[in-house]
Amino acid sequence: MRVYTVHLAGTRSPVLVREGFSIGALVFGPLWLFAHRAWLAGVLTVAAEIVAAVAMVRFPALWPLGLAIPWLFGLFGQDLRRAALARRGYAENAVIAARNELEACARLLAARPELAPAFLAPGGWS
Repeated sequence: MRVYTVHLAGTRSPVLVREGFSIGALVFGPLWLFAHRAWLAGVLTVAAEIVAAVAMVRFPALWPLGLAIPWLFGLFGQDLRRAALARRGYAENAVIAARNELEACARLLAARPELAPAFLAPGGWS
């Protein structure tokens, strides 16, 4: 079972965010953040990667830093995504355990049927 947090903002479509490690954030780093509209976190991570790259060139003993940064993205990528949602006005509303995102959506709608119009709005749920 996976755990998802549900983020709601007025009549906008709900957003489900999976808890745990993110392979996408590990592999793609800031690009993954940009894809999830976490603009501020993405820009700050690009800056951190540039600073780390310069430091590693100047001080080769810092190469473990180059390995640590992607792992940190994997560990905290979903948290950065939640913070970006909070800045856009979304509030964490519920926690749902389900096998996949579709089942989590179904459980959310079973518990909160008044959210159905938001899921059917243009743009759907994300």
